[in-house]
Amino acid sequence: MRRSLSILSGLVALAALGGASLVVWPVGAPPELAAREGDAQRGAYLARAGGCIACHSDPGSDRPALTGGAPIETTFGTFVPPNLTTHETAGIGAWSIGDFARAVRQGVAPDGSPYYPAFPYAFYGHLSDQDIADLWAAFQGVPAQEVNVGTNDLGFPFNLRAGLKLWRAAFADGPPTQPLVERSEDWNRGRWLVNGLAHCGACHTDRNLAGGRRPGRYLAGSDDLPDGGNAPSIRPDDLAEAGWAVSGLAYGLKSGVMPDGDTFGSGMGEVVRHSTQWLTDADRHAMAVFLLDTTTPAKGD
Repeated sequence: MRRSLSILSGLVALAALGGASLVVWPVGAPPELAAREGDAQRGAYLARAGGCIACHSDPGSDRPALTGGAPIETTFGTFVPPNLTTHETAGIGAWSIGDFARAVRQGVAPDGSPYYPAFPYAFYGHLSDQDIADLWAAFQGVPAQEVNVGTNDLGFPFNLRAGLKLWRAAFADGPPTQPLVERSEDWNRGRWLVNGLAHCGACHTDRNLAGGRRPGRYLAGSDDLPDGGNAPSIRPDDLAEAGWAVSGLAYGLKSGVMPDGDTFGSGMGEVVRHSTQWLTDADRHAMAVFLLDTTTPAKGD
């Protein structure tokens, strides 16, 4: 009996030590970008491509853009996209460019706590220092709006942010975006957009019970999106079977029109409305080239 109590006490102590370690375990290092000059116009373009406006604005309200998005209902609880205006308390006005870079590329808040993966930071890790500086310059031009949209509503244990550090270790790596010398310029640009900034895999990939993207199911579709939505497979063979060709897909990303003449549903319709229709013809073409390349492995390499 005493031995059992001793073992139990040891396990409790070990668990407590592990929990404490998670709390103090640092994630992400603040970059030094203060001296870098940003191009606000290019940053605005990147913000459109990255879906910032779509996620952090609520079309169902009369609030200005970027003052916070509509609540996202998931099996883990409700996530509320925050205010991204320059207001010092309601938004990101008190942040430095280093805080911004760390948040976007590493998923770490200014106070050092990890963000929930409802924020697709894993897909933004490839952004360069110049990309970050340009995005920062664009957001600095957004008028301050004192709009408080509320906070996430998550039950135990998902409300314990320290546990996200374990999630990051297992699932936080994004798909590859680096250029391959043997591929065309269009293919590499499309890969950079699809696998990275446009984060297509965030919706078009099934997730496991922990909310991590399923290995081997990249871009194969998902029937478990927030609010009960679904997204079809956008793998090359499936796109071709659905009637898509490069020119048609590039046009679809601009117009929302599908090969059968119908239009995208609400989720993808929002993506077109707030993001892909604003891209250049060259970037939409590049995305279509990458997505319809049958030699691209399922994991996006």
